[in-house]
Amino acid sequence: MSDGRTEYGDIIDHEHHVSQKRPQMSRLNRAAQFSPFAALTGYDSLVAESARVTDTRKDLTEDEIEALNAKLNLLQNNLSKHPVVTILHFVEDGKKAGGSYIETKGVIRKIQPYERILIMESGAEIPLDDIVDLSGRLFCSLDFSEGETVSHD
Repeated sequence: MSDGRTEYGDIIDHEHHVSQKRPQMSRLNRAAQFSPFAALTGYDSLVAESARVTDTRKDLTEDEIEALNAKLNLLQNNLSKHPVVTILHFVEDGKKAGGSYIETKGVIRKIQPYERILIMESGAEIPLDDIVDLSGRLFCSLDFSEGETVSHD
């Protein structure tokens, strides 16, 4: 192995060149020149998206549909009391098959049976076909057979 002083002796004691035309590059920008090259732009986000899990839409049984209809009827008849209701509903995923179940809590402004939409006071519109369950104090009076329970908020 050779000594650096001997190998670069002709330039080692010279002053560092500073351009008169261009500003000196910052250390961060100089380091960025040597950072790893991302050959596949977007690959990491694509892998993360494919790894994201979505739920499939649940088909309600006849009994669940009957119970949900009873709750919707009770809600329709009591809209003037402005009850606070928690709605469990399915939301389609915009990027891949499936979706997720979310809970939306609030006061219902109106139910449009022909359009099959429930409109909340916040302005949110929830399709009736996406609703899986309704819960709240309003539904305490409903009597469900076969041991079904109703949650109370």
